[in-house]
Amino acid sequence: MASIKIAGDTSGEITISAPAVAGTNTLTIPASTGNLLVNDGTGAITVPSGTTAQRPSSPSQGDIRYNTTESEFEIYNGSAWDKITSGSYPYTIDYLIIAGGGGGNHDSSGGGGAGGYRNSYNSESSGGGAAAETSITTQGGVVYTVTVGAGGAYGASGSNSSLASSEITTKTSTGGGRAGGNVVSYDGASGGSGGGAGGGNTGATYGAGTSGQGYRGGNQPGGSPYTGGGGGGAGAVGADGTGSSGGNGGVGVASTITGSSVYRAGGGGGNGASVAIGTGGNGGGGDGGNTADNSQSENGTVNTGGGAGGGNSTYQRSGGSGIVILRMPTASYTGTTTGSPTVTTDGTDTILQFTSSGSYTS
Repeated sequence: MASIKIAGDTSGEITISAPAVAGTNTLTIPASTGNLLVNDGTGAITVPSGTTAQRPSSPSQGDIRYNTTESEFEIYNGSAWDKITSGSYPYTIDYLIIAGGGGGNHDSSGGGGAGGYRNSYNSESSGGGAAAETSITTQGGVVYTVTVGAGGAYGASGSNSSLASSEITTKTSTGGGRAGGNVVSYDGASGGSGGGAGGGNTGATYGAGTSGQGYRGGNQPGGSPYTGGGGGGAGAVGADGTGSSGGNGGVGVASTITGSSVYRAGGGGGNGASVAIGTGGNGGGGDGGNTADNSQSENGTVNTGGGAGGGNSTYQRSGGSGIVILRMPTASYTGTTTGSPTVTTDGTDTILQFTSSGSYTS
């Protein structure tokens, strides 16, 4: 076996001359204790590769190659080939998870509560006055399953939204509580944010919010004109109904996770009975109606988790559906999704907006 030796001269030039000998030629460093420095800017070294069957017949300890059969790097330990463990670099995923908003009701209905609101991005608040949650660190190759909750139908609470994978404990936002009224109960239901109390029963009370996700709904005035309480929002309690108007829905919370500031998860406005309506909270909450014009009551806005406005049996209002948003470095984004999320970029990050259920593989 011939050897190819490298030697420099005083001019700084290196000449490689291969002997005209058939067979394997070996490139060696002149000194047995020398270091081989390869410097080719931003390039890379290509190592030998081949199938398991093509492994060298007489390998030496420390030999490295890429096994195309196993799709792994391997090293010879002197008696056997060992896999060199490899995998994707870990990276951070931020999330905003909002559940479906609560539905409306009738007979001086309260407003529907907003869907639960959980956020990890940029130290922004979660719902109910809670601090931002901890971002996810993924090792790559993991499926994250996204469930987007529907808004609650008339007389029903909203559905939960969630983010689940083998790397994390499932993160669930709770559906908004339905409004109080003549359907099911005059008490507002508890939820991510609570539904407002219905004004048609002087003993009715509001629904509670979920800690770290949203606030309670508003109360009714306890008598004439029987206005409904506002639905709770992610950012504030629903206002109580009064002698002059239905209660306003609680405001939602603003997030810049998509690159611009957007309010979501506002509570629905309470029905105004014979006086002024309660307005929906900023963030997709629907306005309530009143005796003069119950048709002005509104659904919660889709994909905001907004609560429905308090209407009547003719104008049956639903909560807004939820949304799940993921944000990660563009350099790490795999592009592997299901459910057709909207994909955008902001600076060096990629944002996925799931308006229906799907998945992302890290």
